[in-house]
Amino acid sequence: MAAERALRTAAPHELLDAVRDVLTEQYAARSVELFMADYGLTVLQPVSVLPHTTEPVPVHDSAAGRAFATQEPHVEALPDGLVRQHLPVTVRGDRLGVLSVTLLDGEQAEGALAELADVAQVLAHEVVVAERETDVYMQARRRDRLTLAAEMQWQLLPGRSCVRPEYELGAQLEPAYAIFGDNFDWSATADRLMLYVTNGMGEGTEASLLTNLAISALRNARRAGLSLADQAALADQAVYAHYRGRSYLSVLMLDFELATGRVSVVDAGSPRLLRLRDGVVERVELEAQLPLGMFEETDYVHQEMRAERGDRLVFVSDGVYAVASPEGEAYGDAALSRAIQATRMLPAAEVPRAVLRELSGHRGPSSSVDDALVVCLDWLGR
Repeated sequence: MAAERALRTAAPHELLDAVRDVLTEQYAARSVELFMADYGLTVLQPVSVLPHTTEPVPVHDSAAGRAFATQEPHVEALPDGLVRQHLPVTVRGDRLGVLSVTLLDGEQAEGALAELADVAQVLAHEVVVAERETDVYMQARRRDRLTLAAEMQWQLLPGRSCVRPEYELGAQLEPAYAIFGDNFDWSATADRLMLYVTNGMGEGTEASLLTNLAISALRNARRAGLSLADQAALADQAVYAHYRGRSYLSVLMLDFELATGRVSVVDAGSPRLLRLRDGVVERVELEAQLPLGMFEETDYVHQEMRAERGDRLVFVSDGVYAVASPEGEAYGDAALSRAIQATRMLPAAEVPRAVLRELSGHRGPSSSVDDALVVCLDWLGR
């Protein structure tokens, strides 16, 4: 594929120029634009030379946004016989943005749709690699300036969505441009998926530093092949050694066996788990243990549960279930259950943002005073 060759040899900051040149030459493309999803998942930001001069495109009310939400190519008819194809730019289920290509010949555009969709997928892989060497694509994701704490948190995350044959994952943090303590992490092998949902205490960069220390310690233990309980114990020691109990971090840790759905769980703090099974939403009660770093040399034990094919698991931080309405009513499990039911037809990647929009309505006009984290896992099984 000429586009693949061009992308692999292009400078990291010139990927869009490379793909534009190929599509102009091979398909007589009239325009080629790359849009990146912003951190709040509200708009698609154009990749252009700073300062940006092209207007962002709304995610929820645009042709490009439809392609982003459905993860299917969307064809838009334009005046003068032009056709614009909006193609998801996605790598392993992580939705980065949309490639929009305008062509003249409708029949040619229809025949080229599958090929251009492949080009968008190759572009997605190259963008992920290029981000190690250039800030162009991360800058394009910013509708507003990130706080330092938020910058640290977004750099720590594995992505915002992931798709495997056994499961689909989606996650979102709010306020996207000013988060500080909440975090999520996941890692998969051929046989297992490990998922962490964390809620660090404090505000600003102090909360972000605490979360960075804990997540790094958990990853260090995980990559050494330790069990879930031993990972928690090692991270607990690392946090306590630094803060001596002044600061600590809540975490819900899960280790899924992909072949069977058997799950080992360590519940060390405040994140909650709700499960949608056979149309019924219920809170999964877990054995609560001490947060990481609260006391010296805490011992952790895991408990067992099982995920069944068709289960939807929704994880939330206290910035979701404890948020009060203007009348002082906490959001709580009942409102969460309604939100999960209302979003049951959405794919996992869309659920967190939809639940957070519902939460915003409950909160009212007051601004958020705490991080809000939602992670959705659809268990497909083997």
